[in-house]
Amino acid sequence: MKITIAAAIGLLALSVTEAVKVNPLPAPVTIQWAKTGAVKVDNNFKIVGPNHDILNKAYARTASLIKSERWTPVTWERPAAEFPPFPVLGKRGDEEESDAAPAENANNGKHSLKTIQVHVSDLKADLQHGVDETYTLDITAAGQGTIKAKTVWGALHGLQTLNQIVISDGKSGLQIEQPVHIADGPKYAHRGVLYDTSRNFYNLKSLYRQIDALAYSKMNVFHWHITDNQSWPVEIKKYPQMTKDAYSPREVYTQKDIAAVIKYGRERGVRVMPELDMPGHSSSGWLQVDKKAVTCADSWWDNDGWTHHSAVQPNPGQLDIAYEGTYKLIKDVYRELTGVFTDNFFHVGFDELHTYCYNYSSYSQDWFKKHPGATYPDFAQYYIDKALPIFQDKPSRRLVMWEDVVLSPDFPAKSVPKDVIMQSWNLGVDNIKKLAHKGYDIIVSSADFLYLDCGHGGWVTNDPRYNVNSPPPLPKAIQDAFDANPSSYYPASNNYLGSGASWCDPYKTWQRIYAFDFTEGLTAEEAKHVIGAEVAMWSEQADSTNIDTKVWPRTRATELSARIQDFRERLVDRGILAAPLVPKYCLQHPHHCDLFRNQTAWGK
Repeated sequence: MKITIAAAIGLLALSVTEAVKVNPLPAPVTIQWAKTGAVKVDNNFKIVGPNHDILNKAYARTASLIKSERWTPVTWERPAAEFPPFPVLGKRGDEEESDAAPAENANNGKHSLKTIQVHVSDLKADLQHGVDETYTLDITAAGQGTIKAKTVWGALHGLQTLNQIVISDGKSGLQIEQPVHIADGPKYAHRGVLYDTSRNFYNLKSLYRQIDALAYSKMNVFHWHITDNQSWPVEIKKYPQMTKDAYSPREVYTQKDIAAVIKYGRERGVRVMPELDMPGHSSSGWLQVDKKAVTCADSWWDNDGWTHHSAVQPNPGQLDIAYEGTYKLIKDVYRELTGVFTDNFFHVGFDELHTYCYNYSSYSQDWFKKHPGATYPDFAQYYIDKALPIFQDKPSRRLVMWEDVVLSPDFPAKSVPKDVIMQSWNLGVDNIKKLAHKGYDIIVSSADFLYLDCGHGGWVTNDPRYNVNSPPPLPKAIQDAFDANPSSYYPASNNYLGSGASWCDPYKTWQRIYAFDFTEGLTAEEAKHVIGAEVAMWSEQADSTNIDTKVWPRTRATELSARIQDFRERLVDRGILAAPLVPKYCLQHPHHCDLFRNQTAWGK
């Protein structure tokens, strides 16, 4: 007769609000709490398992964190309080509000958990896209603890969950509030953040903090947008002159630095996916090697009218895809970087190419003369046909490109292989559906929901739009109509009740991120093409000093209410300066800060 783990530890149906304060993040696929009482955790407990370099470090790191942190939950899930009815004339409500904490455990920890045993069936599975990340975690009433996973990477997630459920017993000890069975695994294989280290430089210490936060929240991809027009901060040994376009000699990532970041991420189950953005956004660095390989770098970026702009922002510059020397340069740089970065995914850009930039190139003009009737999509295809063989350097390589390469209105390529992954950033679910329908796998980074740089005002200088401090004038007939019905008119300009010159306004709140269903309208078959999502931290207004606050905790806003609120408090306690989401009063008085008393109002 088979006895399930749940039955063996005497699990009964139990809601979190009845007995426990902890709320693992993200919410596990399955979590079943018993109600037999707390399991005491010995102050000298150990985590043991396979002798494996990454796991050995994780055992020690997890045990040390639990013992030093001795976490006391700041907030937890509780039912909405009862309030007295609104008073009417001659009658007052007299009901008392109830905001009781979960009842104390009756068991008082009869059994002590001294050892957590980790079992991994495959110690050789590499940290690459699609690797198995599932695990189970069992804590029994008899004080036995077990984590089982198919791979090292699943075991790391199990250890993260363990450190979320071990808390202070309110005295000098540790406890797990009830015996528990957890079975978990991610819904999407790709869960990441894009970090832009070209527009502003992030020091190594800040990068390590980001990897820590990713690991704490069981996210697994650090997308390193390492170069762009503004600076070239990465060492290329064949062309050491490229880092002359770093902001300073101190603001350079050596290949030793990069290897250290990759190692740090790997030890925590976080992949580092590089991006070499090209042929657009390509000026700094490239110019130091071969000026003929870059076009329009000396142009004024928007022509003061936006009709003939050569770039979407300063400074301009695109690789000259008609110049043969460009491809040798690409090949040399790409080959060197693929020798440093270990991930099978490599992002090769192709966003925001501007046709007017190529008006500055004699090579490009000659190409069009030699190909009468050719269009910019033909020109884009010329680049794809020459560059892709360079990028496809090994059978396991998966290339990632921005969706512009197939969806740009004026510069798409005509034929891009379906094994290229598209990163979608524009028009939300509309573009996601278009890409899925075409048969491409997709990483979702829709700007309307997942761009973290939005809503902070414009950053371009000398902007006269900020001089407008009053409503724009209207013709008299229209003004009279609005005067008659003022509620229907909201006068706005960029500076007056407008976007503040932020192109992707508004600020992407944790609520907006949480509410984004990026598979809405997709068929079941189309939804299979969504391999995951990334929030994007473009860094025009971010660097090492404020990156924590801009990214965390809203990046993990797939989880709402007490779960993300307590997670934020833990991040701060661990030295990651995550932004507050609400006044602390709201943490201490759950649901008192709700907009609606009706708990189903949001429908989530």
